[in-house]
Amino acid sequence: MLIPLEFHHILSPVGESLALSALVAALPLVVLFLALGVFKIAAWKASLATLVVSILLAIFVWQMPFNFAASSTAEGIFFGICQIMWILIPAVWMYNLTVKLGWDKVLRDLLRGITDDLRILAILIAFCFGALLEALAGFGTPVAITAALLVAAGMKPLKSAVVCMVANTAPVAFGAMGAPITSLGASASGAWATQVDAATLAETFGAMAGRQSPFMALIVPLFLVFLVDGKRGLKDTWHIALSAGAIFAVFQFLASNFIGYQITDVIASCACILGILVILRFVKPKNPVLAEFSTADEEQTAAMKTTGAARVWGAIAPYVIVVIIFSLSQIPVIKTAITTWAAGNKAKNLPSHLVFTWPGLTGCFNAGTSACVNPSINLWSVLSTGTLLFLGGVITAIIYKMNIGVAAKVFGKTVATLKWTIVTIASVLGIAYIMNASGITVSLGTALAVGTGAAFAFVSPILGWLGVAITGSDTSSNALFGSMQVVAAQTQWPGNEAMQVLMATSNSTGGCMGKMISPQSLSVAAAAAGMVNQEGEIFRKVIGWSLVLLIIFALLVTAQAYLLPMMIPGVG
Repeated sequence: MLIPLEFHHILSPVGESLALSALVAALPLVVLFLALGVFKIAAWKASLATLVVSILLAIFVWQMPFNFAASSTAEGIFFGICQIMWILIPAVWMYNLTVKLGWDKVLRDLLRGITDDLRILAILIAFCFGALLEALAGFGTPVAITAALLVAAGMKPLKSAVVCMVANTAPVAFGAMGAPITSLGASASGAWATQVDAATLAETFGAMAGRQSPFMALIVPLFLVFLVDGKRGLKDTWHIALSAGAIFAVFQFLASNFIGYQITDVIASCACILGILVILRFVKPKNPVLAEFSTADEEQTAAMKTTGAARVWGAIAPYVIVVIIFSLSQIPVIKTAITTWAAGNKAKNLPSHLVFTWPGLTGCFNAGTSACVNPSINLWSVLSTGTLLFLGGVITAIIYKMNIGVAAKVFGKTVATLKWTIVTIASVLGIAYIMNASGITVSLGTALAVGTGAAFAFVSPILGWLGVAITGSDTSSNALFGSMQVVAAQTQWPGNEAMQVLMATSNSTGGCMGKMISPQSLSVAAAAAGMVNQEGEIFRKVIGWSLVLLIIFALLVTAQAYLLPMMIPGVG
């Protein structure tokens, strides 16, 4: 039996109808979301079942050869374990080290020393500090760490998970040092009507994102205090929440348009943290919502008995270490040295053993192009965030003077606790990769792009939302749909470069709202909040907020397209 050597995407495999093909293409998402939200099936079971459905559709409907289907699924599982889980495990391990010695309780007490109001802590931790973590690391790190911090501060696990998921929408477009915008520039450049390089496009998209994301940042803190305390929370703390959103929004706009999109969230989050700390010196919220636990019978660990500077630094050490490590890794000299080592340097005859092409997909091509579905994989890029977090955990254990055997046991227990999360995320990434490689996602996205006419301005961010819901990553969604957004804009508004900018950027900024319903993100939040196998419960709590924010954002994009075109920057 001959093994097929090539496979090209089939856009309309169902009755040669794009609409029918799109309906069938949506089946994996329908199965997954029904399983999680309606039938309350454990996420790992739901994701495995959806993976089977996706593989069957790829092979028997989209006619993908078995060898390509198997290889693309394996690639997704590889990324799920080696990238996403290798971020989550070290992040949770680092937090568990603090729990082992009682430093989590010290941190809780220190946080309550700043404010004992859970509504304000939601803004400080989930929104402000979460944005800083998103800026430096991204890929699930913010939710993993901030959800655990809110639980430590006394917030109930489910509420902590939901609050962190909603808070994580505001900074995602500029996360991981602007990785989504950089990816969007690379994806869109190939379809751009004029000769514009990817870097120039990325700068333009960054400026446009800075004229969209701030509107969401302005209102997200209001959503957070409502999640914590309902209407009373809004009444008592609206001025603090709105101030936090305004500070973040202003600095996000200024940084993205006048400094550089890569450090937008770093500047905005730091400004927001400082601003809220100053505000709290003069303004005290009414009717504070306090933690729902008693400390009367807690065992007094050695950490809890410390005083003065040792008490403060011991509690915040892991998080300071994370910020320092990731900040150092972004210094140009260090970043260039690491990148050169990882990728090799042909000019200096420096080989790389970390860059390779995934086997078995060389003849698998994207729709309408000669581009292979899997470009070269840089192993350091895959492992870097998790490795830096693991290094942070090692340094934390050393600072805490923890026995290496004890630290290793905590690590082993962390992995054991996350076993079903590992299955879930590996399956979800397998789903994303098989859907992308087979053309299932392309059929679904193309149907939305070409079938909506003038309404595409409203649909454009929905396409980005869909991409992030499938892949769990704004960066991946931009790589998947960025070029398609540009082509759709060229079709609908020929010669209008501004609309190309708006539609492409809206894929990234609209995708932020899909982050909270991605099964990958749900699993991270559940694991961090101690709610393993309860992803469906979190999903039911966040799906409404995701849709509300998406509709608001889609209306904003429509207004920018037809009423406020002066908000769109020019290319170059």
